[in-house]
Amino acid sequence: MSDGPLQNYIDGQFVASASSETINLISPVDESVVGQAPVSDRADVDAAVAAADRAFAGWGRTTPGVRQRALLKLADAIEEHSDEIVEAQSRNTGQLKAMISTEEVAVGADQIRFFAGAARLVEGLSAGEYLEGFTSYVRREPIGVVGQVTPWNYPFMMALWKIGPALATGNTVVLKPSDTTPESTLVLARISKDILPDGVFNVILGTGATGAQLVEHPKIGLVSITGSVRAGIAVASAAAHQLKRSHLELGGKAPAVVFGDVDIAKAATGIAQAAFFNAGQDCTAATRVIVHESIHDRFVQALVQAAQTLRPGLPDDADAFYGPLNNVNHFTAVSQKIAELPPHANVVTGGKRVGDKGFFFEPTIITGVRQDDPIVQNETFGPILTVQPFSTDEQAIDYANDVRYALASSVWTKDHTTAEKFTRAMDFGAVWVNCHIPLAAEMPHGGFKYSGYGKDLSIYGVEDYTRIKHVMSAHD
Repeated sequence: MSDGPLQNYIDGQFVASASSETINLISPVDESVVGQAPVSDRADVDAAVAAADRAFAGWGRTTPGVRQRALLKLADAIEEHSDEIVEAQSRNTGQLKAMISTEEVAVGADQIRFFAGAARLVEGLSAGEYLEGFTSYVRREPIGVVGQVTPWNYPFMMALWKIGPALATGNTVVLKPSDTTPESTLVLARISKDILPDGVFNVILGTGATGAQLVEHPKIGLVSITGSVRAGIAVASAAAHQLKRSHLELGGKAPAVVFGDVDIAKAATGIAQAAFFNAGQDCTAATRVIVHESIHDRFVQALVQAAQTLRPGLPDDADAFYGPLNNVNHFTAVSQKIAELPPHANVVTGGKRVGDKGFFFEPTIITGVRQDDPIVQNETFGPILTVQPFSTDEQAIDYANDVRYALASSVWTKDHTTAEKFTRAMDFGAVWVNCHIPLAAEMPHGGFKYSGYGKDLSIYGVEDYTRIKHVMSAHD
């Protein structure tokens, strides 16, 4: 544990918070205190936003090539500091170090390189004479100072998803990481010091109250959050009072629709891995298997066999598949969902804590559930997978779409016509076919309904951080 609380990163410097309030950072591995973070107040938010506003005067006028070179240097620095990032994040999250290294640091560096390239590819309508005697063209401009809030499930990668498109398009950033997982984001800030001009990227630490002050700040032109539906609604409501734009990537309840023609063992393994990766703390995780009744029993058996090979473990455990749940409140909430299952639900494997220290939870599979059960309708964000049988295509589609979330889904079949039918019918921002959870930087990530709006990754995500201006010039 370091001496004294962590510090904010404002205007290119680490500075102590103006607030005397602090919170302990608790290891989800053994429940020990591993650090302290400040609960930044309005004075801290004001200072960070002021720094970002000053920096925007220069950064917003840089050429795309300048911003590209800076982001490429940042990607290289991320790879060079991989071990430090992994240690900082694992200390806060308990995640497997190998997973952080490959899935957040290495992949994140690649995603920053995508955003670096995208900085030079922002497009608009071609210039032309749309009215006789006048020439019109479109400018895509940065918005200004962007406020961003990141979650605790993938702290480092989510920070990159936020700052990448914002910086690529000429915006400046004030980012608040989750109160339980700030340290890897502070490493990112430190390694950016000699790459980004002072004030372009700022980090303030704190709780939801700090985030609310950031969202409400009048100098913030866009607010972006990855988090819960509750948090997203609060952000959108606060932004609406000032008519500022919001960008929301929220919860999920992803179905995996499985047809009777699949390779049962292969599909079950793929779905189990997509369900329990990162302890199910993934908004795109497979959470609901909707399987054809002709193979239901065999598929459940295959899922159980796959789940029993995917155990939780300590950060350095090379044989573990995932780490602990992030914090005691979340561990309690996931445990409560199991305790409150209706009598007709059947836990066929898992459902219990692992060990007596830390927040480890068994991979859990539940059958016998009904469509209106809370375990089917509500996000669990833990290693829990429900299974429901279906008899007709129409029933499968109804089951899949009959939740308030609409982020991700998958369909598993060997039949091309069936796959095409379901990619059209499933009301989700992403539909995977015979796979679940892979992401490509070039493709958009984002949902509909209560899963929010706006896109991360892809050129669509980059454009979300711009504003469009029409310029018309008279010929005479």
